[in-house]
Amino acid sequence: MKSLPPCYAIIPARYDSSRFPGKPLVPILGVPMCVRVHQRASLCALFAKVVLATDDERIMAVARQWNIPALLTAREHQSGTDRVLEAARLIGAQADSVVVNVQGDEPALDPAMLEELLAPFCGPQGAAVQVATLATPMDRQEAASPDRVKVVLDAQGRALYFSRAAIPHSRDGAGEDEAGPLLHVGLYAFRMAALERFAALPQGRLERTEKLEQLRLLENAIPIHVAVTGRKSHGVDRPEDVEHIENILREQAI
Repeated sequence: MKSLPPCYAIIPARYDSSRFPGKPLVPILGVPMCVRVHQRASLCALFAKVVLATDDERIMAVARQWNIPALLTAREHQSGTDRVLEAARLIGAQADSVVVNVQGDEPALDPAMLEELLAPFCGPQGAAVQVATLATPMDRQEAASPDRVKVVLDAQGRALYFSRAAIPHSRDGAGEDEAGPLLHVGLYAFRMAALERFAALPQGRLERTEKLEQLRLLENAIPIHVAVTGRKSHGVDRPEDVEHIENILREQAI
């Protein structure tokens, strides 16, 4: 890609999880999940470095075993974004660099999605982009679920709002074809300066209400460019998701 600044992928991997303790180390077809995610992210040739950021020596030990670059970060971080910021500082990311938060529970991540995520930062117009994320079309039945985060865009492809509610609301079925719902894909790319600013801001009213930290950016007039992809994201939230992910990888002959 032309005129792309230095890009870094950071994979936050916290050991403790209320729904799935030790999730980063769960075997996915015999390989620890955090290793799988690192392998997939490393297939994107646009990164200067792909780093695991964890709070636990057990994950560090696995990283050393698999020869994966890893950083031990503070245990008290409230979010994966805060952990990513600490790791970005440790690797010396500059203000204009692009830091990508790669979710640590996506062992079937399609590397092409990372290229789509970084595309908005390219070229003369990309110099103005501070934050980017992804979205993909979804059907209206899926959009009704509060577990699915929806996003609506302006004419320039920037996020107007994210919500767990079904947005846009189709009154009397009008405009359904023109304004189908978009599912937010939780991959983020930040200019380092924007990541620093984001972490320094207090939680906003909308963020507290929806439990969506990206709303902190919109509440503070920090635009989020949304690249629409036809590819799907497949995360591991609970132990029962592992079998589904392994079937996906088998289908891909991985």
